[in-house]
Amino acid sequence: MALQCGIVGLPNVGKSTLFNALTNAKAQAANFPFCTIEPNVGVITVPDERLIKLEELVNPEKVIPTTIEIVDIAGLVEGASKGEGLGNQFLANIREVDAIIHVLRSFEDDNITHVHDSVDPIRDKGIIDTELQLKDYETVENRISKAKKASRTGDKNASKELAFFEEVLAHLEAGNSVRTMELNEDQYVMIKDLHLLTIKPVMYVCNVDESSVTDGNDWVKQVKELVKDENAEVLIISAAIEADIISLDSYEDRQEFLEDLGLSESGLNKLVRSAYRLLNLITYFTAGQKEVRAWTVLKDAKAPQAAGVIHTDFEKGFIKAEVIAYNDYAELGSESACKDAGKLRLEGKEYIVLDGDVMHFKFNV
Repeated sequence: MALQCGIVGLPNVGKSTLFNALTNAKAQAANFPFCTIEPNVGVITVPDERLIKLEELVNPEKVIPTTIEIVDIAGLVEGASKGEGLGNQFLANIREVDAIIHVLRSFEDDNITHVHDSVDPIRDKGIIDTELQLKDYETVENRISKAKKASRTGDKNASKELAFFEEVLAHLEAGNSVRTMELNEDQYVMIKDLHLLTIKPVMYVCNVDESSVTDGNDWVKQVKELVKDENAEVLIISAAIEADIISLDSYEDRQEFLEDLGLSESGLNKLVRSAYRLLNLITYFTAGQKEVRAWTVLKDAKAPQAAGVIHTDFEKGFIKAEVIAYNDYAELGSESACKDAGKLRLEGKEYIVLDGDVMHFKFNV
Protein backbone atom coordinates (compact mmCIF):
# COMPACT_ATOMS: atom_id res chain seq x y z
CA MET A 1 0.00 0.00 0.00
CA ALA A 2 1.64 3.24 -1.17
CA LEU A 3 0.79 5.87 1.41
CA GLN A 4 1.13 9.40 0.10
CA CYS A 5 1.28 12.49 2.31
CA GLY A 6 1.23 16.03 0.93
CA ILE A 7 3.16 18.83 2.67
CA VAL A 8 1.16 22.05 2.49
CA GLY A 9 1.36 25.52 3.98
CA LEU A 10 1.78 29.16 3.12
CA PRO A 11 4.95 30.19 1.26
CA ASN A 12 8.14 30.28 3.34
CA VAL A 13 6.95 28.31 6.35
CA GLY A 14 9.57 25.56 5.96
CA LYS A 15 7.80 23.06 3.70
CA SER A 16 10.68 22.43 1.32
CA THR A 17 13.27 22.39 4.10
CA LEU A 18 11.24 19.73 5.89
CA PHE A 19 10.73 17.81 2.65
CA ASN A 20 14.48 17.83 1.95
CA ALA A 21 15.24 16.62 5.46
CA LEU A 22 12.66 13.83 5.33
CA THR A 23 13.49 12.54 1.89
CA ASN A 24 17.07 13.74 1.43
CA ALA A 25 15.79 15.07 -1.90
CA LYS A 26 16.81 18.32 -3.56
CA ALA A 27 13.72 20.52 -3.63
CA GLN A 28 14.81 24.15 -3.80
CA ALA A 29 14.52 25.74 -0.37
CA ALA A 30 14.79 29.41 -1.34
CA ASN A 31 13.72 32.50 0.53
CA PHE A 32 10.86 33.49 -1.75
CA PRO A 33 7.30 32.26 -2.44
CA PHE A 34 6.60 29.47 -4.95
CA CYS A 35 10.14 28.09 -5.01
CA THR A 36 8.44 24.71 -5.42
CA ILE A 37 6.60 25.10 -8.71
CA GLU A 38 5.98 21.45 -9.55
CA PRO A 39 5.21 18.96 -6.78
CA ASN A 40 8.37 17.24 -5.62
CA VAL A 41 7.89 13.63 -4.67
CA GLY A 42 10.25 11.77 -2.36
CA VAL A 43 10.11 8.33 -0.82
CA ILE A 44 11.07 7.70 2.79
CA THR A 45 11.50 4.32 4.42
CA VAL A 46 9.42 3.71 7.52
CA PRO A 47 11.72 3.21 10.52
CA ASP A 48 10.83 0.06 12.46
CA GLU A 49 13.06 -1.53 15.10
CA ARG A 50 11.20 -4.82 14.65
CA LEU A 51 12.48 -5.10 11.11
CA ILE A 52 16.06 -4.73 12.35
CA LYS A 53 15.50 -7.48 14.93
CA LEU A 54 14.02 -9.83 12.34
CA GLU A 55 17.03 -9.21 10.11
CA GLU A 56 19.35 -10.22 12.96
CA LEU A 57 17.40 -13.42 13.58
CA VAL A 58 16.76 -14.54 9.99
CA ASN A 59 19.90 -13.20 8.25
CA PRO A 60 18.11 -12.80 4.89
CA GLU A 61 19.60 -11.90 1.51
CA LYS A 62 17.81 -8.55 1.63
CA VAL A 63 15.56 -6.44 3.86
CA ILE A 64 12.73 -4.34 2.44
CA PRO A 65 11.04 -1.75 4.68
CA THR A 66 7.70 -0.25 3.85
CA THR A 67 7.71 3.29 2.47
CA ILE A 68 5.76 6.54 2.46
CA GLU A 69 5.67 8.98 -0.44
CA ILE A 70 6.03 12.63 0.53
CA VAL A 71 4.79 15.29 -1.89
CA ASP A 72 6.02 18.87 -1.49
CA ILE A 73 3.17 20.98 -2.86
CA ALA A 74 3.54 24.60 -4.01
CA GLY A 75 2.72 27.27 -1.40
CA LEU A 76 -0.87 28.47 -1.22
CA VAL A 77 -2.16 32.04 -0.94
CA GLU A 78 -5.55 33.63 -0.29
CA GLY A 79 -7.79 33.23 -3.32
CA ALA A 80 -6.44 29.79 -4.26
CA SER A 81 -9.96 28.38 -4.44
CA LYS A 82 -10.59 30.90 -7.23
CA GLY A 83 -7.32 30.16 -9.00
CA GLU A 84 -5.17 32.87 -7.42
CA GLY A 85 -1.40 32.24 -7.29
CA LEU A 86 -0.90 28.56 -8.01
CA GLY A 87 -4.31 27.74 -6.53
CA ASN A 88 -5.69 25.39 -9.17
CA GLN A 89 -2.49 23.37 -9.23
CA PHE A 90 -2.29 23.30 -5.42
CA LEU A 91 -5.85 22.04 -5.05
CA ALA A 92 -5.42 19.38 -7.74
CA ASN A 93 -2.23 18.12 -6.08
CA ILE A 94 -3.74 17.96 -2.60
CA ARG A 95 -6.78 16.06 -3.87
CA GLU A 96 -4.52 13.13 -4.78
CA VAL A 97 -2.84 12.54 -1.41
CA ASP A 98 -4.02 10.31 1.45
CA ALA A 99 -3.14 12.66 4.29
CA ILE A 100 -2.10 16.29 4.73
CA ILE A 101 1.01 17.49 6.54
CA HIS A 102 0.16 21.13 7.27
CA VAL A 103 3.32 23.03 8.18
CA LEU A 104 2.80 26.09 10.39
CA ARG A 105 5.65 28.50 10.94
CA SER A 106 6.10 28.84 14.68
CA PHE A 107 9.43 30.66 14.92
CA GLU A 108 10.81 34.17 14.46
CA ASP A 109 13.64 34.82 12.01
CA ASP A 110 14.22 38.24 10.51
CA ASN A 111 16.24 36.65 7.70
CA ILE A 112 13.27 34.63 6.43
CA THR A 113 10.43 36.70 5.05
CA HIS A 114 6.81 35.82 5.73
CA VAL A 115 4.19 36.33 3.04
CA HIS A 116 2.12 38.31 5.59
CA ASP A 117 5.12 40.02 7.25
CA SER A 118 4.46 38.50 10.68
CA VAL A 119 4.45 35.11 12.38
CA ASP A 120 0.95 33.90 13.27
CA PRO A 121 0.29 30.16 12.78
CA ILE A 122 -3.37 30.52 13.76
CA ARG A 123 -3.95 33.05 10.99
CA ASP A 124 -1.94 30.94 8.54
CA LYS A 125 -3.98 27.83 9.36
CA GLY A 126 -7.19 29.78 8.87
CA ILE A 127 -6.13 30.96 5.41
CA ILE A 128 -5.51 27.45 4.12
CA ASP A 129 -8.56 26.01 5.87
CA THR A 130 -10.76 28.67 4.28
CA GLU A 131 -9.44 28.03 0.77
CA LEU A 132 -9.95 24.27 1.08
CA GLN A 133 -13.42 24.76 2.57
CA LEU A 134 -14.41 27.11 -0.26
CA LYS A 135 -13.37 24.55 -2.84
CA ASP A 136 -15.29 21.81 -1.03
CA TYR A 137 -18.31 24.14 -0.81
CA GLU A 138 -18.25 24.45 -4.58
CA THR A 139 -17.99 20.67 -4.99
CA VAL A 140 -20.88 19.99 -2.60
CA GLU A 141 -23.04 22.66 -4.25
CA ASN A 142 -22.63 20.88 -7.58
CA ARG A 143 -23.63 17.56 -6.02
CA ILE A 144 -26.70 19.16 -4.41
CA SER A 145 -27.79 20.47 -7.81
CA LYS A 146 -27.60 16.94 -9.24
CA ALA A 147 -29.41 15.45 -6.24
CA LYS A 148 -32.24 17.99 -6.57
CA LYS A 149 -32.82 17.01 -10.20
CA ALA A 150 -32.83 13.31 -9.32
CA SER A 151 -35.14 13.79 -6.31
CA ARG A 152 -37.80 15.40 -8.54
CA THR A 153 -38.18 12.05 -10.28
CA GLY A 154 -39.13 10.43 -6.99
CA ASP A 155 -35.72 8.85 -6.38
CA LYS A 156 -35.72 8.16 -2.61
CA ASN A 157 -31.93 7.74 -2.51
CA ALA A 158 -31.53 11.13 -4.16
CA SER A 159 -33.77 12.73 -1.53
CA LYS A 160 -31.66 11.15 1.20
CA GLU A 161 -28.47 12.38 -0.45
CA LEU A 162 -29.92 15.86 -0.85
CA ALA A 163 -30.69 16.17 2.85
CA PHE A 164 -27.23 14.94 3.80
CA PHE A 165 -25.31 17.16 1.39
CA GLU A 166 -27.27 20.22 2.51
CA GLU A 167 -26.09 19.38 6.03
CA VAL A 168 -22.49 19.16 4.76
CA LEU A 169 -22.88 22.49 2.96
CA ALA A 170 -24.10 24.19 6.13
CA HIS A 171 -21.14 22.73 8.03
CA LEU A 172 -18.71 24.17 5.49
CA GLU A 173 -20.53 27.51 5.39
CA ALA A 174 -20.00 27.79 9.14
CA GLY A 175 -16.22 27.62 8.54
CA ASN A 176 -15.77 23.97 9.52
CA SER A 177 -13.86 21.20 7.76
CA VAL A 178 -15.76 18.05 6.82
CA ARG A 179 -13.41 15.86 8.86
CA THR A 180 -14.95 17.38 12.02
CA MET A 181 -18.37 15.92 11.14
CA GLU A 182 -19.48 12.66 12.74
CA LEU A 183 -20.40 10.52 9.74
CA ASN A 184 -22.06 7.12 9.86
CA GLU A 185 -21.11 4.39 7.40
CA ASP A 186 -23.86 5.23 4.89
CA GLN A 187 -22.96 8.93 4.92
CA TYR A 188 -19.29 8.15 4.40
CA VAL A 189 -20.15 6.02 1.36
CA MET A 190 -22.24 8.90 -0.06
CA ILE A 191 -19.49 11.47 0.39
CA LYS A 192 -16.47 9.34 -0.49
CA ASP A 193 -16.60 9.79 -4.26
CA LEU A 194 -16.58 13.60 -3.93
CA HIS A 195 -12.91 13.43 -2.89
CA LEU A 196 -13.34 16.43 -0.63
CA LEU A 197 -10.20 18.23 0.50
CA THR A 198 -11.26 18.93 4.09
CA ILE A 199 -12.23 15.34 4.82
CA LYS A 200 -8.62 14.22 4.54
CA PRO A 201 -6.83 13.45 7.81
CA VAL A 202 -4.35 16.14 8.79
CA MET A 203 -1.31 16.49 10.99
CA TYR A 204 -0.23 19.99 11.94
CA VAL A 205 3.55 20.35 12.04
CA CYS A 206 4.60 23.32 14.12
CA ASN A 207 7.97 24.27 12.66
CA VAL A 208 9.89 25.71 15.63
CA ASP A 209 13.41 26.90 16.39
CA GLU A 210 15.95 24.79 18.27
CA SER A 211 15.11 26.24 21.69
CA SER A 212 11.46 25.16 21.36
CA VAL A 213 11.90 21.71 19.85
CA THR A 214 11.40 19.75 23.09
CA ASP A 215 8.55 21.62 24.78
CA GLY A 216 7.15 23.87 22.07
CA ASN A 217 6.28 27.55 22.58
CA ASP A 218 3.23 29.79 22.90
CA TRP A 219 2.38 29.40 19.22
CA VAL A 220 2.36 25.61 19.59
CA LYS A 221 0.05 25.87 22.61
CA GLN A 222 -2.33 28.04 20.59
CA VAL A 223 -2.39 25.52 17.74
CA LYS A 224 -3.05 22.59 20.08
CA GLU A 225 -5.93 24.45 21.72
CA LEU A 226 -7.40 25.42 18.36
CA VAL A 227 -7.43 21.88 16.90
CA LYS A 228 -8.28 19.90 20.04
CA ASP A 229 -11.72 18.96 18.66
CA GLU A 230 -10.52 18.35 15.12
CA ASN A 231 -9.27 14.78 15.55
CA ALA A 232 -5.88 15.85 14.20
CA GLU A 233 -2.28 15.23 15.17
CA VAL A 234 -0.01 18.10 16.28
CA LEU A 235 3.75 17.59 15.95
CA ILE A 236 6.60 19.81 17.12
CA ILE A 237 9.44 19.64 14.61
CA SER A 238 12.34 21.87 13.70
CA ALA A 239 12.89 21.56 9.97
CA ALA A 240 16.36 23.08 10.41
CA ILE A 241 17.31 20.42 12.97
CA GLU A 242 15.98 17.66 10.72
CA ALA A 243 18.18 19.04 7.94
CA ASP A 244 21.19 18.88 10.29
CA ILE A 245 20.37 15.30 11.30
CA ILE A 246 20.19 14.06 7.72
CA SER A 247 23.60 15.60 6.98
CA LEU A 248 25.31 13.37 9.57
CA ASP A 249 26.92 10.23 8.17
CA SER A 250 26.33 7.56 10.81
CA TYR A 251 23.42 6.36 12.93
CA GLU A 252 25.59 6.83 16.04
CA ASP A 253 26.33 10.47 15.15
CA ARG A 254 22.64 11.16 14.58
CA GLN A 255 21.67 9.60 17.92
CA GLU A 256 24.34 11.59 19.74
CA PHE A 257 23.10 14.78 18.08
CA LEU A 258 19.53 14.05 19.17
CA GLU A 259 20.62 13.30 22.75
CA ASP A 260 22.51 16.59 22.93
CA LEU A 261 19.25 18.35 22.07
CA GLY A 262 17.28 16.35 24.63
CA LEU A 263 15.38 14.41 21.95
CA SER A 264 14.74 10.68 21.97
CA GLU A 265 13.98 10.42 18.26
CA SER A 266 13.92 12.41 15.05
CA GLY A 267 10.95 14.29 13.68
CA LEU A 268 10.83 11.75 10.86
CA ASN A 269 9.96 8.95 13.25
CA LYS A 270 7.27 11.05 14.91
CA LEU A 271 5.81 12.05 11.56
CA VAL A 272 5.62 8.47 10.28
CA ARG A 273 3.87 7.23 13.42
CA SER A 274 1.46 10.12 13.20
CA ALA A 275 0.66 9.25 9.58
CA TYR A 276 -0.04 5.64 10.52
CA ARG A 277 -2.36 6.68 13.36
CA LEU A 278 -4.22 9.12 11.15
CA LEU A 279 -4.84 6.53 8.45
CA ASN A 280 -5.44 3.55 10.76
CA LEU A 281 -2.53 1.59 9.34
CA ILE A 282 -0.54 -1.28 10.82
CA THR A 283 2.51 -3.28 9.74
CA TYR A 284 2.92 -7.02 9.29
CA PHE A 285 6.04 -8.89 8.24
CA THR A 286 7.13 -11.73 6.02
CA ALA A 287 10.41 -13.39 7.00
CA GLY A 288 12.47 -15.88 5.02
CA GLN A 289 15.99 -16.50 3.78
CA LYS A 290 15.44 -14.52 0.58
CA GLU A 291 13.99 -11.46 2.27
CA VAL A 292 12.55 -9.96 5.41
CA ARG A 293 9.91 -7.43 4.46
CA ALA A 294 7.46 -5.04 6.08
CA TRP A 295 3.97 -4.62 4.61
CA THR A 296 1.33 -2.00 5.36
CA VAL A 297 -2.38 -2.79 5.75
CA LEU A 298 -5.41 -1.09 7.20
CA LYS A 299 -6.17 -1.82 10.83
CA ASP A 300 -8.77 -4.61 11.13
CA ALA A 301 -7.83 -6.00 7.70
CA LYS A 302 -8.50 -9.72 7.37
CA ALA A 303 -5.86 -12.24 6.33
CA PRO A 304 -6.90 -12.45 2.64
CA GLN A 305 -6.73 -8.66 2.34
CA ALA A 306 -3.25 -8.68 3.85
CA ALA A 307 -2.23 -11.39 1.39
CA GLY A 308 -3.58 -9.25 -1.45
CA VAL A 309 -1.11 -6.50 -0.60
CA ILE A 310 1.65 -8.87 -1.72
CA HIS A 311 -0.19 -10.05 -4.86
CA THR A 312 -3.82 -10.15 -5.92
CA ASP A 313 -3.48 -13.90 -6.62
CA PHE A 314 -2.68 -14.44 -2.94
CA GLU A 315 -6.04 -12.94 -2.01
CA LYS A 316 -8.04 -14.69 -4.73
CA GLY A 317 -6.66 -18.11 -3.93
CA PHE A 318 -6.23 -17.65 -0.16
CA ILE A 319 -6.33 -20.90 1.81
CA LYS A 320 -4.82 -20.09 5.18
CA ALA A 321 -2.12 -18.05 6.90
CA GLU A 322 0.65 -19.19 9.20
CA VAL A 323 0.95 -16.50 11.88
CA ILE A 324 3.52 -15.82 14.59
CA ALA A 325 3.24 -12.82 16.89
CA TYR A 326 6.33 -10.62 16.59
CA ASN A 327 7.07 -10.76 20.35
CA ASP A 328 7.06 -14.57 20.24
CA TYR A 329 9.34 -14.59 17.21
CA ALA A 330 11.76 -12.13 18.84
CA GLU A 331 11.79 -14.07 22.13
CA LEU A 332 12.16 -17.56 20.69
CA GLY A 333 14.48 -16.58 17.85
CA SER A 334 13.22 -18.51 14.84
CA GLU A 335 10.17 -19.84 13.03
CA SER A 336 11.03 -23.44 13.92
CA ALA A 337 11.40 -22.58 17.61
CA CYS A 338 8.01 -20.85 17.55
CA LYS A 339 6.47 -23.90 15.88
CA ASP A 340 7.97 -26.23 18.48
CA ALA A 341 6.63 -24.01 21.26
CA GLY A 342 3.14 -23.96 19.77
CA LYS A 343 3.35 -20.27 18.91
CA LEU A 344 2.75 -20.73 15.17
CA ARG A 345 -0.98 -20.53 14.44
CA LEU A 346 -2.99 -21.46 11.36
CA GLU A 347 -5.58 -18.79 10.65
CA GLY A 348 -8.41 -18.67 8.10
CA LYS A 349 -10.22 -16.04 6.04
CA GLU A 350 -11.82 -14.31 9.03
CA TYR A 351 -8.58 -13.72 10.93
CA ILE A 352 -7.98 -10.03 11.67
CA VAL A 353 -4.32 -9.18 11.20
CA LEU A 354 -2.54 -7.64 14.20
CA ASP A 355 0.28 -5.12 14.14
CA GLY A 356 3.61 -6.99 14.10
CA ASP A 357 2.30 -10.35 12.90
CA VAL A 358 4.89 -12.41 11.05
CA MET A 359 2.91 -14.17 8.31
CA HIS A 360 3.24 -16.78 5.59
CA PHE A 361 0.34 -17.34 3.22
CA LYS A 362 -0.91 -20.54 1.63
CA PHE A 363 -2.86 -20.04 -1.58
CA ASN A 364 -3.99 -21.84 -4.72
CA VAL A 365 -4.81 -20.25 -8.08
